[in-house]
This record gives sequence, C-alpha cells and structure tokens, in this order.
Amino acid sequence: MCSCIVGRVSATLAPAPSPSPARSAPHRRTRLLALPEMRWALAATVAFLLGLVSDVAGMPVWVHGILYAVAYLAGGWEPALEGLRALREKTLDVDLLMIVAALGAATIGQVLDGALLIVIFATSGALEALATARTADSVRGLLDLAPATATRLTAHGGEETVPTDALATGDVLLVRPGERIGADGTVLDGVSEADQASITGEPLPVVKRPGDEVFAGTLNGTGALRIRVDRDPADSVIARIVTLVEEASRTKAPTQLFIEKIEQRYAVGVVAATLAVFGVPLALGEALTDALLRAMTFMIVASPCAVVLATMPPLLSAIANAGRHGVLVKSAVAMERLGETDTAALDKTGTLTEGAPEVTSVTPRPESGLDADALLALAAAAEHSSEHPLARAIVAAARAQGLTLAPADHFTATPGRGVSALVDGHRVTVGRDESATEDATVVLVARDGEPLGTLTLTDRLRPDAPATTAALTALTGTAPVLLTGDHAGAAARVADATGLTDVRAGLLPEDKANAVRDLQRAGRTVLFVGDGVNDAPALAAAHSGIAMGRAGSDLALEAADAVVVRDELTAVPAVVRLSRAARRLVVQNLVIAGAFITGLVLWDLVGHLPLPLGVAGHEGSTVLVGLNGLRLLRRSAWRQSAG
Repeated sequence: MCSCIVGRVSATLAPAPSPSPARSAPHRRTRLLALPEMRWALAATVAFLLGLVSDVAGMPVWVHGILYAVAYLAGGWEPALEGLRALREKTLDVDLLMIVAALGAATIGQVLDGALLIVIFATSGALEALATARTADSVRGLLDLAPATATRLTAHGGEETVPTDALATGDVLLVRPGERIGADGTVLDGVSEADQASITGEPLPVVKRPGDEVFAGTLNGTGALRIRVDRDPADSVIARIVTLVEEASRTKAPTQLFIEKIEQRYAVGVVAATLAVFGVPLALGEALTDALLRAMTFMIVASPCAVVLATMPPLLSAIANAGRHGVLVKSAVAMERLGETDTAALDKTGTLTEGAPEVTSVTPRPESGLDADALLALAAAAEHSSEHPLARAIVAAARAQGLTLAPADHFTATPGRGVSALVDGHRVTVGRDESATEDATVVLVARDGEPLGTLTLTDRLRPDAPATTAALTALTGTAPVLLTGDHAGAAARVADATGLTDVRAGLLPEDKANAVRDLQRAGRTVLFVGDGVNDAPALAAAHSGIAMGRAGSDLALEAADAVVVRDELTAVPAVVRLSRAARRLVVQNLVIAGAFITGLVLWDLVGHLPLPLGVAGHEGSTVLVGLNGLRLLRRSAWRQSAG
C-alpha cells in the first residue's frame, strides 16, 4: 500500500501574535495533551519512529514488529471504530477503507507503509480535534470581556457587589473609572468615555452622557457612571456575539476538499471491485494465493493515494508559501475555498484603517496670531500628560514635526470635555468641537477662554488600502462591500479614499453577519476581512474569512480561515490568487493520477500486472503529482500572486 496516502488533512497553523488587551478577551487554551486524539496520535507516532529506527538498524524482526503493531493499535483503533459505526448505519467511511488498506498492506509484507498510513491518519484527526478545541476556547474566552461582578445600587442608596449574571432589567449600576461595564443599559447620571471598539469597531473612546446607550464588556474611562440595566445578561450584545459565532460554525455548510466529495462512492467502488477481482477468479478455479495477490495488487493500484496527493501538495505548498510571507492559512480546505471568492466584504477600523487616530490638519484662526506649528505645539504641551488616544496622536504629530513643547502645570482632565493645563502662565484647553461633522474628530484649542484654532484627527488609512480594494475588484469583478460599526461619515471618508461604493455603516456584530448572509443568499461567494471581536460573527458566517493578525482579537483569529500576521493588506488579494493557482494545479494532477490509475487497473484486470511493477507505477504517479504540486513552494509563485 502506498505510504503517501493522506486522509482528511487539516493543517492547523498557530495564530498570530497576541492582540492588544483592549480589543480581545483573555485567552483560554486547551492543552495539547488534554485531547485524547492528540495523545493517541503521539503514541502512534513515537511507536512508529522507534520501529523505523530498529528496522533500519537491523534489529530482530520481533522488535520492530511489536512497535509497528503498537502504532497500528494506537492510531487505528478510533478511526476503525468510527468506520464500523458508520458501516452499521449503512455508510462506508473512507477511514475504514484506509484502515483495511493498511492491514492489507501488512498482509503482503508492506508493514512499514501500513504503519505510516495509520500515523498520518491519527495525526490528521488530532489536528482537526485541536482546531475545534481552540475555536471553542476563544468563544468561551469572549465571555470574559464582561466582568464577573458589578456594583449594584440598592433602593436605600447603598452599594452591593453582585454577579453580573444575577442582574435584572431595571437594576442601577455604579461603574467607576477604569472598570468594565457589567451590562447593556442606559446612562442615568455622569459623563465619561467608553472604549467600545470590541463591540462597534469605533477606533476612539465614545463620550457617554445621560441617555446614551452602553454595552457590557466595554471599558469605562475617567468618569463615574450610573447605568440602568436594559437587557438581561443572557441577551447582551457580547452574549449574542458568542451565540452568533457558535450558530454560524454549526450551520455553515460542511466543506471538504474536492476529492473528498466523491470519496464515499470511490470507497464503495474500490471495495466492490476488489472483492470481485478476488472472488471471480477464485470461483473460476484460480488458486487462492494467486487470487489474493491479484486482489491486493488491484487494491494498491486503485487506491486513492495519487488522487489524494493530487489535491494535497498544491494546497499545502500554497499554505507554506503564504506562511513564509506572513499569511497563515489554517487548512487545505480553507486554502481551496479562498480561490472561490467572487465578492469581498471589508471591515473598516483595523482593516482598511490602522485603528489609530492621526492629525490630518491644523487650522489656526487668523486672529490668534499663531501659525500651524505654534498651534500644534501649544495643544501638544497641554495634552502631554494625558493618556487619551487623541492626546497621544497630538503629541506624536508635534514630535514628528520636531516641535519643542513648553512645560505644562496644573493638568486636569474632564471626562467628555477634554484637558486643561497652564502653559507659559496661560490656561490652555483642548477639547472636542461638538459642532464638527462625524466623519472626523475635531478638537478646539483655546487659551484663557479665547479660541485659537482646531485640529482635525482621523483614523489613519492603511497606505495599501486603495491598491488592495482595486486588486480585489479586479479579481472578483465586483467592488468590495464596506461593513463597519463606525459612523456613516467616517465610513464615507474611507470609501471615497478606496473607491468603494457599497457602504453599510453603524452595524452591530449581528448586522455584519446578516449582511454577509444576505450577500450569500443572493448567490455570492463572500470573503470577509476583519480584525475585532465585533467581526467574529461575520468571519464565521462568510464562505471564507481573513483576520488582520497584529491587533486582531483572539475570537476573530480563531473564527477566520486565514490570518495576515504582518497586517499587510495587499496579502489578501495575493493569497486569493495563490489559492486559484493551487486549484489549477489540482486539476492538472487529477488528470495525471486518473490516467495512471486507469492504465494500471486495466493492466491488472486484462493481463497480469506483477505486484512490484504495479507498486512502481503507482508510486511513480504519486511522485509525479507530488512534485508538480510542490511547484507552488517557489518564491516566484508568491511574487506572481502578489502582482
């Protein structure tokens, strides 16, 4: 039996570097050896390697015989049991066929090949189990975004600490500065800012005043808030994200590699044909040994080794090449699916933009007597002691210009309003200009109460965003769709800069997932690209999902089929092109493998195919398709895909 047969390979790769704490849940990881599939696969692998060493070293046959037997048992008992259960349900599982083939290989002396086949099967099953467990870890970890307890105000004005799952609609909570909000609700009293990027994707903290809505799991800023609980904890936005991801993972149509779509029929056909090749000559008087040898030869040459390798090397080579260039594709199935994309849907914050504000214009008032540099330096001096994202952007802009910042004293920050400090003996204030439009953040700088000018800050567009959207448009024939939880004005600004026309703003996580489903119900094959917790339902619901890895949340990284580790947006169309190249090689290899199998099978049926020649022909076809698939390992393959 061929040693190169690969079962349902699911080459799960490690996720990207850890995301920032503000955007992700604490990560709970299942230990590798906590999975029984991983333990059995490890036992089978160790036994096989020890057997191989003893075999090569020329030790007694019984030594490596026992070790190979351990590999057969450790790695084969579970797929064999599952195959027998499927057989009881009148379904022939290809795993059972492979176990029978491995045992058949052992009966004609090819014990090593059969043991290697068993190890490959066990490792494949362990990788699939690990991928499933890691996804479940991240879904559970998402719940940690919401705090375990909250401070509830009693009817008599007192305070009590209660579990958040004990909260009820109508309860009033006290949320102190720096605490996470315990429930979805409405602000009754107080002014602060909430970092709700994990829910809406908005890049900057949002001012919260009485009457404003807040979400469980978002981070309160520097002010204290009294909040009325409006939703049961089980129905909060964060809880609905968990439900959406789980439902999308369950209801997403089962996917397989191309060859696996016909494996059931192929398995039945090979078994039936092998029995016929054995039984008919035996009934006509052929010797038992000769009939068995012919049947075993038939099973070997008709085995799907070359056909499976026709599929796997191109896809795995594409995975390896993409990995070298910072794109981790999680499985061969995922790589195959990426090439089927005909519509792209993109998140805004953290995907097309960097998720961090930058100063884009400085506008001094004519009567202020200041130029742009002087106004920027004054604002940066006042903001120097602040940890607010806007303050950091203003200070960074001043430093980039090489400006000297005057010392500031008596710094104060007022939630929702801005900062104030004494600079050169004057009271300088920097705060949001509430009259500004929502497509950018505008801050007003004043000195001793007199307005001096404004600074405009916007979420920084990735330099390669326009080229990426143009490349995706060329690949799919349709301009990508922009799906964002940010304001319509901010979304329109990014759309104008990237040439997008279909813009859907103000979307909650479930709205993004529903938008993806609507596109797919309309017959589109959707690739969604995102980075945050709020993108996870859409990543799970889409035909294919790609997560930006540098600041991506754990849940987004697990829900996605691929991760762009270096946040190079142009890698998205490149990996789609690479997938399409792999699919073309798969078709070429299937033609080659099919021709070899047909020729060898006919030779065995019509004439007398010697077993060594059958093995050589079968192995030769396997090597040929394998080498053809490995062409995608070349660096030039990525360069061509990257355009």
